[in-house]
Amino acid sequence: MAEITAAMVKALREKTDAPMMECKKALTEADGDLARAEEVLRVKLGGKASKAASRVTAEGLIGLTIDAAGKTGAIVEINCETDFVAKNDDFIGFAQAIAHLVMTQNPSDVAALSALPMGDGTVESTRTALVGKIGENIAIRRFKRMATENSLASYVHGGKIGVMVEFAGSEDVGKDLAMHIAATKPRAIDETGVPEADKEAERSVARQKAAESGKPPEIVEKMVEGSVHKYLKEVALLSQLFVKNDKQSIAQMLKEKGASVQAFEMFIVGEGIEKKVSDFAAEVAAAASGNA
Repeated sequence: MAEITAAMVKALREKTDAPMMECKKALTEADGDLARAEEVLRVKLGGKASKAASRVTAEGLIGLTIDAAGKTGAIVEINCETDFVAKNDDFIGFAQAIAHLVMTQNPSDVAALSALPMGDGTVESTRTALVGKIGENIAIRRFKRMATENSLASYVHGGKIGVMVEFAGSEDVGKDLAMHIAATKPRAIDETGVPEADKEAERSVARQKAAESGKPPEIVEKMVEGSVHKYLKEVALLSQLFVKNDKQSIAQMLKEKGASVQAFEMFIVGEGIEKKVSDFAAEVAAAASGNA
C-alpha cells in the first residue's frame, strides 16, 4: 500500500477542487495513483451531490446583472453551506451565469430555470456537478427579473446584500438609491406598500408596551397609532432620511433632482433560513483524525 502524503492530497485537490478528505480516500483507493484517484473522484461526484442535498444552505451569494441599455436586469440568490465556498471562483461564476440566464431567458420559476440549457447539459446538471466538485450543497433559492422603459441601477454589498432599483433620473440618482436601500433596508416605497402583517406585528408590540403605562384606553390607542406611524416612516423608502444627507428625505432628494423611483428588489443572503450551529473545532479535529 502506497503512503498517501499531504503533498499528494494537495495536488489532487488543486486538480479537482474536491474536499481534502475525499481526495485522501480516493488516493487510498487508487493506491497513490493520481490519475486513477481523479477517476475515482469523478465517479463519486454524483453520489456526493445527493448526499449533500439534505444539508442546510444558509450562506451564499447574490448574483446581479443589468444589460448594457440599463433596461433589463436580474437578481438571484444562490445558497451554499459555508461562507468559504461563497468565495469560490466556480461558485461566483455560477451565480453570475444564473443571473444572466434569468435576465435573457425570463424563466417563470426555479423549476423552469433549472431546466434551461447550460454548458453541456442543463442548469440542474451543472448545479449537481458543482455540488460534487465543491463538496457542499448548493441551491438556487430565488430570483427576480426586472424590465422597464425607465432605468435600472444596482448595488451589491459584500456579495450578501443585493439591490436592483427601477427609477427615472440621472445615473448618480440610481446609484444613490440602490446604496441607500442596501443600507436602510426599507420594506416598501411608501407607507401604503408596507405589508399588513408587518403593520399588525408593530401594532401588537406597541399595544403591549402602551398598556404597561397604565394610561386610559383612549390614550393607549393614540400611543399605539403614534408608534405605528413612526414605524411606517422608518420603513417606507420615500420618508426615510437620505443616508448621504440626513437633512432631507428620499422624497425631497428625488424632487430636488427631478427624479422618481418606481420599484426595487432587495435580496439578503440567508434571510429567513434557520442556520445550523456547529462546533467548528470538533469538525476540524474529526477531519484530522480521519473520522469526518
